[in-house]
Amino acid sequence: MSAGDLPTKEANVLKGHEGAVLAARFNADGNYCLSCGKDRTIRLWNPHRGIHIKTYKSHGREVRDVHVTSDNSKLCSCGGDRQVFYWDVASGRVIRKFRGHDSEVNAVKFNEYASVVVSAGYDRSLRAWDCRSHSTEPIQIIDTFLDSVMSIGLTKSEIIAGSVDGTVRTFDMRIGREISDDLGQPVNCISLSNDGNCILASCLDSTLRLLDRSSGELLQEYKGHTCKSFKMDCCITNTDAHVTGGSEDGSVFFWDLVDASVVSNFRAHAAVCVPVAKREALEGHSS
Repeated sequence: MSAGDLPTKEANVLKGHEGAVLAARFNADGNYCLSCGKDRTIRLWNPHRGIHIKTYKSHGREVRDVHVTSDNSKLCSCGGDRQVFYWDVASGRVIRKFRGHDSEVNAVKFNEYASVVVSAGYDRSLRAWDCRSHSTEPIQIIDTFLDSVMSIGLTKSEIIAGSVDGTVRTFDMRIGREISDDLGQPVNCISLSNDGNCILASCLDSTLRLLDRSSGELLQEYKGHTCKSFKMDCCITNTDAHVTGGSEDGSVFFWDLVDASVVSNFRAHAAVCVPVAKREALEGHSS
């Protein structure tokens, strides 16, 4: 994707949520997307045609994240009710509710085989849940973080997570090893490059940081946007040529991956109004 191919305005506006939308996620092939928010619902859309397909309702509080399997048959979601929901997409039925987090759940993600869901919580933990088992107990709990865990990335054998404690941590599940990279600033979103060699981390000092996965070396920093109090998604584009992320003034930014110059930015939303975590987490208290 060249700079000239980058979007400069919205292609569609999807309306239906009552209140703030907290996450929007495309499915694997990009034909559909899911959104979730303050109104306690998940909504399935055809974004290219602007069509609302289905609404999923069962959460007792706001829904903070959602993820769909690569075959589009199941989805998982999480939020303020401290639970992880496992859904059948076609029927809209909740197959299972996973309980165990002691506070709000910030992020969820299926593994490659859609057999395990990993969740990240305000209770400073990661938890893994077996979708094939009838047990509602987690099969793994990782609680080495010092503050709220905000974002998850998965590879075939690793769980990668970003935390308000300022770290990006990689857990190799095959050999039981943890690697921690301390960025010195609260991390609110992480994303893997398409080649799997780099991690992009959004930090609450209005800086995106690109890390080399093998060495932990800081490769580049991206600035110009505002990210000080809220969870803002970020990712690397499909070609690994550009970095993109949101800004608290409602703008979307695109940077050149290599030289970190702002290639494009445009106003996409009104200003953001959903805090990343409770105030004590932002102030660094972890008691």
